[in-house]
Amino acid sequence: MLKKDRWRLILVAVVVVAALLSVFPVKGRIRLGLDLKGGAHILLQAKGTEESPLTEDSVERLLAVLRNRIDQYGVSEPVIQREGQDRVIVDLPGVADPEAALELIGKTALLEFRHVFETTGSVPPGPQRPNYDSQEEFLAAKARWDEVNRKFDAMAEEMRVRASGDPDMIMSRSEEGEAYLLGKVYVSGKDLVDAKTSFDNLGRPVVTLQFSSQGARLFDEATAANVGRQIAICLDGIVISSPVVQERISGGSAQISGRFSSAEAQRLAIMLRAGALPVAVEILENRSVGPTLGSDSINSGLKAGLIGALLVLLFMLVYYRTLGIAADIALGVSTLLVFAGLISLKATLTLPGIAGIILTLGMAVDGNILIFERMKEEVAGGKTPYAAVDSGFRKALSAILDANITTLIAAGVLFYFGSGPIRGFAVTLSIGIVASVFSALVVTRALLHVLQSGSRGRIKIAVSGERRQK
Repeated sequence: MLKKDRWRLILVAVVVVAALLSVFPVKGRIRLGLDLKGGAHILLQAKGTEESPLTEDSVERLLAVLRNRIDQYGVSEPVIQREGQDRVIVDLPGVADPEAALELIGKTALLEFRHVFETTGSVPPGPQRPNYDSQEEFLAAKARWDEVNRKFDAMAEEMRVRASGDPDMIMSRSEEGEAYLLGKVYVSGKDLVDAKTSFDNLGRPVVTLQFSSQGARLFDEATAANVGRQIAICLDGIVISSPVVQERISGGSAQISGRFSSAEAQRLAIMLRAGALPVAVEILENRSVGPTLGSDSINSGLKAGLIGALLVLLFMLVYYRTLGIAADIALGVSTLLVFAGLISLKATLTLPGIAGIILTLGMAVDGNILIFERMKEEVAGGKTPYAAVDSGFRKALSAILDANITTLIAAGVLFYFGSGPIRGFAVTLSIGIVASVFSALVVTRALLHVLQSGSRGRIKIAVSGERRQK
């Protein structure tokens, strides 16, 4: 074996070992798309208002904000694409809590710090029957609660009437039902620089806010004017917290605390960091894709891939005999490199992606067939098997590169203009093309020289014999 052939064999061994290390164990290493892993499929429709009309720019900004929120939420390979003039499709593979994701992308997240004119206080909870010894005691307690609740409702209605007569006032409620008469906006989300989750002294989750220089000045003025009074923190018009200002806050930071969990605090921080939606959205469809369909698709794809691979392997062995052994080993290396590429690039495997892999299996031997046919011609012309190998690879090189480069260009066009599953197909096809070219030009050549070193006569008989039979 020549020195250059030895180095080629070492290169193949290094690549195969690296691919094995990156692939195994396979379980859990490959990202699966929505059609294989399950998840959430959400269809949104943008709604314009007089204050925020629906325009081309507002829809594009809506896409940008949604993408920013979902990226921070940590969804693997989401699909966010526009449909028509005012609709947006959002596919979230592997989402374990679709309702939380829906809340994340559906809320406007308009943050405001507002002046508090008046509040009804917390609405008392209704009486529970097990807490009373008799039905009469329970009914009496319920009557008292109904009377108190009517007073709260009357106060809230009075606030609503007052707010309707003053454009600077609004009537809002908290999630607990507490009514607020609110005034001017001191600071809004546009003055926000950052929002992070943390914990207070009692271990409760909170959201820490950092304002811009303009926002810090406005917040300083607001807290200075409201020491000893409440400031309402509103999100999408709902009061989520109304702390009493203990002292003037000049550091440009604030804290939102409330009755929310760590996950809810994290989602709130993400929405505030990503910014408010430029227009309101309506959820037209919220469909969950179960993992059962995905497992069936994977099993069907694996079955089809195995059958196709076995047929290709059998064909190469029957038709090319000893040369077919090298081609089959190269096909195995090509398949290994495809999965190594998917894992290393953190690409998402979809059902069309499985089709791309199966297509790659069929294309992987195309280069070998071109090379073997050139070798037959060279042997028939009187060259030795070793010279025929070199000449066959050299003459087939341009045809192999031309065919695969044009396919790679087509895959690039699909990836650039496509979305979702189309991109998945383009990615797996591109990785498969690169892997098959490497296997045909490097792996097969190294294996043929190894076989020649051990059994040169067998290869010579196989090639020349097939040519004479024709």
